[in-house]
Parts: sequence; structure tokens; C-alpha cells
Amino acid sequence: MTENSGSGDGKNEFADNSAVLIVDDEESLRLTFQMFLAREGYGPVTVASSYEMAMELLEKQEFDLIISDIVMEGSSGIDLLRKVKDLGMTCPMVMVTGYPNIDSASEAVRLGAFDYLAKPVKKDDLLRTARMALKQNDLFKENELLYSEKERYQRYLEAVFRSIKELVVCVDTEMTIIDMNHAAQEWLKSIDPDARPQGRIDELPGFTEILAFDAQTVLRKQDSVAEHRVEFTRDSGEQAIFRVSASPMKNRNNDFTGVVLVARDVFSQEAYEQLNKRRGLHRLVGSSMPMQTVYTLIENVGKVDTTVLITGESGTGKELVAEALHAESMRRDMPLVKVDCTAIAENLLESELFGHKKGAFTGADRDREGRILQADGGTLFLDEIGDISAMMQLRLLRFLQERTFYPVGEDRPIKVDVRVVAATNADLMGQVKAGVFREDLYYRLKVVDIMLPALRERSQDILLLVNLFIERFSKRLEKHIDGISDQAVGLLTRYRWPGNVRELEHVVERACVLCAGATITAANLPQEIELLEQHPVASNDSTTAQPAGGGTVAMPDIPQSEDERILSTLKLTYGNKAQAARILGIDRSTLYRKIRQFNIDLSVLENM
Repeated sequence: MTENSGSGDGKNEFADNSAVLIVDDEESLRLTFQMFLAREGYGPVTVASSYEMAMELLEKQEFDLIISDIVMEGSSGIDLLRKVKDLGMTCPMVMVTGYPNIDSASEAVRLGAFDYLAKPVKKDDLLRTARMALKQNDLFKENELLYSEKERYQRYLEAVFRSIKELVVCVDTEMTIIDMNHAAQEWLKSIDPDARPQGRIDELPGFTEILAFDAQTVLRKQDSVAEHRVEFTRDSGEQAIFRVSASPMKNRNNDFTGVVLVARDVFSQEAYEQLNKRRGLHRLVGSSMPMQTVYTLIENVGKVDTTVLITGESGTGKELVAEALHAESMRRDMPLVKVDCTAIAENLLESELFGHKKGAFTGADRDREGRILQADGGTLFLDEIGDISAMMQLRLLRFLQERTFYPVGEDRPIKVDVRVVAATNADLMGQVKAGVFREDLYYRLKVVDIMLPALRERSQDILLLVNLFIERFSKRLEKHIDGISDQAVGLLTRYRWPGNVRELEHVVERACVLCAGATITAANLPQEIELLEQHPVASNDSTTAQPAGGGTVAMPDIPQSEDERILSTLKLTYGNKAQAARILGIDRSTLYRKIRQFNIDLSVLENM
């Protein structure tokens, strides 16, 4: 080993924290190399006297540079070089030998050695070679890091591109497709299973009508196309509406390179949003638009301390609305007192509501607190308010006006803080016109009115309600029932439900009792529902049919025409034609044909 009077190299930027391994079976050379490198600022500098010792060190830590003699006792430096490369280590190796020749040099370079130094090694040569090797290693690591970051970013972009639900297509300035995301490829496959996502966009089925014109516009103007809506009709007759937009695609130098096109199936998106609307409020159940309106009313009106009149057919859930209004109000922690005006004899209703004093009438052997006083601070629910007598109408009107009342037999008024919610299935305005119900009381009750839809007006909620009732009654009956067949759902959907949700609940309870397996079938439904398939009615009026066992069964009115049945079933399935076809008991192709035959307007499904 020779040392020049001055290296002229000085410390360098690659010295600090650069781990170096020196492998040589001559101790003097190991220590000399270690001293030169350590003085230069490299470190830690570790030494090994043999191949085996070097491998032990390499298993324990990583090195930025290995300097190894080629000729050693036992395994050679070439063996070490070969092993390092086999293990995938990327640190550079500098080979040193006292017997330089072309063969050993070429073998070392072929195996990936960074450089080859001949003994005696000059200090300047050692330090220069170490610096260059570490510089290359640093550049290699930086390049690896950049490549890794690029790969990670590319994978991230690809994941985002694949996950976007909208159809995204990129084309170059020649209208040739550069790339399209998974959603676009799946949509293309649904149009033509044999089509490939390649070539010109204006030659692909479906994309020609939806995206090609926008691509041409952007290429011509090199400016964005604002979002607009495009109608599209499949070969099957199925219609779709797409929201389409297009933007120029530019590189880092802001050079125009193509077009990015985005399309969203509006109908599918709105159907998805419909399915994900809230499916209930408190004990009310339903995701249909009529029920969404009811939920909004309850939330808004519930917070306002005013009288509410709930109207709707029997069995639509008026009592549940009253409970929801109370739960949404500031009175939720106070009593909710319910009074069914038809369940109490007329001569007892006054005492039941207002209470009485002892001795007020025969049998009044003690003071009785009325329902109004029980509801003080809370809510009083008066169900079937349309059936109360004229005298009770007058007393109730005075109470609503003054918020005071006189118990029967009492001459001192009692003041209470009560919110009144009333409900009826009667046509109160008709009763007002007929002189049966007081007009002033009607308007006093109807400060805000909530009209509940009949079940036949929200048939898309039937399956949701059925599943709720199945879960409820299967637990109560200790049976494992977990579903209902499409055929049974079809029968339930076409039935007109004169008893509304209450009737549906009883039908499902009966079906659960009769069900022998895990699935409710059409055979488990009542006879009057099954007969609808065999005895279609000729009008919307109720009629009768002869059951197999004799007697008559009331036949509620159902949609008479086939196109009405198809449309109502499509509403039930939120436009899912495959499920609608199963419920209707026809092939999907037959359903498409009938949609075209009857010219059924599917756009109404968008507003469900």
C-alpha cells in the first residue's frame, strides 16, 4: 500500500454515514484501508478477514460499499461478489488483487463489480474509487426511490381511475382511444359483448351516439364542452339518459394531446340514490317518494308546537306518525297520551277526556283525572276525531281555543300545556259541507295536515315492509324464515290493499304461520290474493269471486291493464328489469317487447 504526500481529494459529500466493508485476509491491508477511509470521514468502516466473516456481517447489517481482495484463503473475492449479487444486494463492490490480469478483471466486471484496483493501491486511487462508487450508489438509490414513487403514484391513479363509477374515456387527437376505465369497459360489454375497448371512439357501439360528437367538438375548438344530457336507447328498447362532459387533455408543456370524456348514467345513479334514501323514521317504514315527503313533514312540523291533523285510510299508520311527531318535538320527554275516540262510549268520552269530580254523575265515586290533564306538558293524540259527537266537538273547540277545560262536575277551570295531534280516515271537509262536523273545529285542528299515502300508492315499499314483518314474526314464532319468493312478491304487489299496511302485516303473519320452510311462497298467501291471478277484474270497482270452497271473497280493485302492472312492478324494483320480469313471471326479452309494444314511458321512474 502506498500513500501519496497529499490526496488532494479532501472530505466529500458521500463520506458521512457511508457504511464500508473491507474484506482482506491480510491484516495490514485491512487496517490501512480502514484508516484511510475513516480519516476521510467514511464510517462506520468495518473489516472482515474471510469470506465467511464477511457473509456473517452482511447478514446483520447493510453496507453502502464493499472493498474486497480477490485472492483469499478459502473462498475468493469473486465468490463473495457472486454471492452478493445472488442475494440481490445493490451496494457497489470494488475488487482488489495483487495479481492483475485480463481474465480476473473481466470476470469481476462481468459479475457486476464497480471497479478493479491493482496492488499496491494508492490512497488517492482508493479514495477516488470509493467516492465514485458511493456517488453511483447514491444515484442508484435516488433513482430507485423515484421509480418506486412513480410506480406507487401510477398504481394510485390506476386505482382511482378504475374505481370511478362514471364512464371515463381518453382519446388522442386522432380520436383513437388511449384508455378507458372499468366502468366504461363494462358498459361497452353490456352493449356488445364482442366489442373491444380500442380503435377510434366513433367506431365503438354506444360511444358513437354518446361521446363521439363531444370529442370532435373539443378537438375542433380545443375547449371544454359543458355538461349536457344525452338520450340513449339500447337494441332491447331499454332507455338511458347520460350526463356527458368533455375537456381538453394537455401535457406538462400545456400542449394539446387529446380529450377526456366523462359520462354518467343518470337513471342508474338516481335509482342508486333512491335505494339509499332513508328507509324509515322512528317506527315508520318506507323508502318511496311519498314516504320521504311524510318524513320531511314530520321533521319540520314536529319541532313546531302546533296542532296537526293526520289523514289517511285506515291502516296507513296514523298512530305511528303521531308517535314520530311527539319524538321529534321538544315534548319528547313528556307523556304521549292516546285516545281512540271510537273505542270509548259517547256518554263516557267527555269524562275520559276532561275527567270528573266525585259525585258528578251516578257511579262517579271518586275524582278522576282526564286524559288531557295526564298529557299536561306532552302530546294528546285523538284518533278517529271525525266520529265524535256535536257536543264533544264544541267542548274540544273551546279547549283548543283557550287551553283550559272544566272537568265534569267542576266549576273551576284547569289550564294545561298540551299539544294536540288528531287523526281521521274520514273526509272531514265532506262532513263539514254536510253539516256533520264543525267548520271552526276543522280549521282549528288543521293548522298543519299530514296526508298519509295508501299502500297501493307506494307499492315499492311493499317488499321492505314484508321483510320487516317476516323478521318480526319469525322471531315471535321461533321459525327460521329468511325470505319470500318473487312470485309471492308479485301477488302482493298487484293486490290493492284496502286495509293498507295493517292488512299487509296480518297477511305476512298468516304466511309465517303457514310457512313450512325458510321461504314464504305464493301458496302461503290468503285465497283472495291468489285469486287475482285467476279472476282479473273488469273495472276498478270491488267485485267478488267464487273460491274453491264456495262462498264469496271480496276482490279489491287492482290495475286492470297489463301496461299498468308492468309499470307498477318496475317501480317496485326501482327499474331493475330482470327482477321485474321474474315477479311478472315472464322472460326479460318479453318484458322489453311489451315495454315497446305498450310504449311505456320509463322516464316516470326517474322521479320515484
